[in-house]
Amino acid sequence: MFHKVLIANRGEIAVRIIRACKELGVRTIAVYSEADRDSMHARLADEAICIGPAPAVRSYLNIPAIMAAAEVADAEAIHPGYGFLAENAEFAEIVLESGYAWIGPPPAAMRTMGDKVRAKQAMKKAGVPVVPGSDGPVATPDEALEIARAIGFPVIIKAAAGGGGRGMKVVRSEPALPHAVMMAQSEAQAAFGDGAVFVEKFLERPRHIEVQVLADRHGNIVHLFERECSLQRNHQKVLEEAPSPFLDDDTRKRLCEAAVAAARAVGYENAGTVEFLVTPDKQFYFIEMNTRLQVEHPITEEITGIDLVEWQLRVAAGEKLPFRQEDIAIRGHAMECRINAEDPFSFRPSPGKVELWHAPGGRSVRVDSHLYTGYTIPPHYDSMIAKVIAHAHNREKCIRRMQRALEELAVLGVTTNVELHRRLLANPDFQRGEFDVHFLERWLAQVLGHAG
Repeated sequence: MFHKVLIANRGEIAVRIIRACKELGVRTIAVYSEADRDSMHARLADEAICIGPAPAVRSYLNIPAIMAAAEVADAEAIHPGYGFLAENAEFAEIVLESGYAWIGPPPAAMRTMGDKVRAKQAMKKAGVPVVPGSDGPVATPDEALEIARAIGFPVIIKAAAGGGGRGMKVVRSEPALPHAVMMAQSEAQAAFGDGAVFVEKFLERPRHIEVQVLADRHGNIVHLFERECSLQRNHQKVLEEAPSPFLDDDTRKRLCEAAVAAARAVGYENAGTVEFLVTPDKQFYFIEMNTRLQVEHPITEEITGIDLVEWQLRVAAGEKLPFRQEDIAIRGHAMECRINAEDPFSFRPSPGKVELWHAPGGRSVRVDSHLYTGYTIPPHYDSMIAKVIAHAHNREKCIRRMQRALEELAVLGVTTNVELHRRLLANPDFQRGEFDVHFLERWLAQVLGHAG
């Protein structure tokens, strides 16, 4: 095991990694921006180094500054967390070429899965179902139109190097296609420095279900079952649960086996997530792979009993996975509510000083957060301030446990989206498990309409 790990991130995920390291007897190095000087991750780490001003491009995205910190602190390995540089293959290569261990997948796998066109081609070769569409980028609206006519409308235009909904356009008719292609190309170029886009069939009312995989460098790959991630707004997840209330045992088995095949096809190592769209008739299609730890990883930990961050560290240090697929079972049900410092319905960010922070507790309630009373939430980064995770023996009990936990949670000084979660958990359709990727936005439109 490593003696010293640098965490190239901030907030709750940096705290999460620091805790895992401490439990393994590993010393930690935090990096922080000037805006995060009083942050919890900088306080909890064994060492903390300032790497630049508040803007992420000058600190948490500043590769030379991070590498300099690793050298000064005599780090052995670097953990990127999620976001920022976590899926940057160039950063991973620099880390490895500089003689440090990279706590993540091989850069080659990151490059393949980071390009949606290459990833789709690799999955087709591996026999993993993919959404019908173009085999590669489309250069012109005419080329896109030819493909759209072949697969049928509606279609979706996606950025090849994209994510988070940027460079993505749904098109339902031929006349709207040329403009949508040009807009998607322009947005993709601005957001990712790559204007390449491709065309896929747009699936009506699918579910977004992802499978957690874990692989060592000795050829062992297992899945840790699936997470239901359909409750999204603007392609950003709001509430996740595991397992999915939608899947039957046969579909779950086929879906998870496809995820393992996907990881094996690209020589994957460490923790990763294979994401699928699942139609109402339970047909599933690969959409992308996240080559990093996910925000929602705690719910998988709760239902399997496996500490994903611990095994990220162990795998990167060369250890073999000690468990086989048949050793891993689903134990109960877990949910995660992402708590953001924002208005619950306008979604306007609410940075500022936290006058009071009281986290919920009790049986099978976990809170991952970097908040403390007196902390000032900076305006420069993502608005997520905590994750409340509940675990119970079944879904109904899990919902009630989460409702109880949210009643106990108290944050004063800033506005949060807790009320959104409370209303969502009380929604009859949600309680029955009857929703899809468009459900939350339809429901929000109704809530806001009634409010008006």
